[in-house]
Amino acid sequence: MNPLDKITGTIITGLVIAVVIAIGNSTASVNGVQSIVIWLHVAAGVAWIGLLYYFNFVQVPSVAEANADEGGPGPAAITKYVAPRALLWFRWAALVTWLTGATYLHLNGVLGDAFELGMRTGNAYATTIGIGAWMGTIMLFNVWVLIWPNQKKVLGIVEATAEEKAKAARTAFLASRTNTMLSIPMLMSMVGAGHGFFM
Repeated sequence: MNPLDKITGTIITGLVIAVVIAIGNSTASVNGVQSIVIWLHVAAGVAWIGLLYYFNFVQVPSVAEANADEGGPGPAAITKYVAPRALLWFRWAALVTWLTGATYLHLNGVLGDAFELGMRTGNAYATTIGIGAWMGTIMLFNVWVLIWPNQKKVLGIVEATAEEKAKAARTAFLASRTNTMLSIPMLMSMVGAGHGFFM
């Protein structure tokens, strides 16, 4: 059986290869753990931000076009089949990204300093990574507290009136756009902290 025939086989095979590389390139067990944690952080972050961009750059305009197309199939395929699955990956990728990021900062002894923006210690790395960590925290809040509960109403997973759905759609939309906006400086801070700029 070819593992590439199913997405689970593809992901598991990729994870196994990544873990072998991380462990094989580590000189100490702590570095191996840190390598795996940061890799999981980046992989989950790519999934999270990739889906965020998909929603904002592809799905929202496509649903609007489908709604405007009187002779077309309408947005049902997206809202019934695509959006719920994408939102499942989206919210769990957000949580894994945040948890692995916090774990990595903890393993490096800078978790508290990062969330204090390095103000107590004058640590430029903590300031830079902390800015990204705070933006990521706000974005995680938006996903779980604003986007997901409101999308459940919009998609009909939770019962809601037409007025409640309209209000929920607007709230989810604005929270998603806020996350898209915050993702730009957040990514700059995360990458900058590890590459010696924006400090």
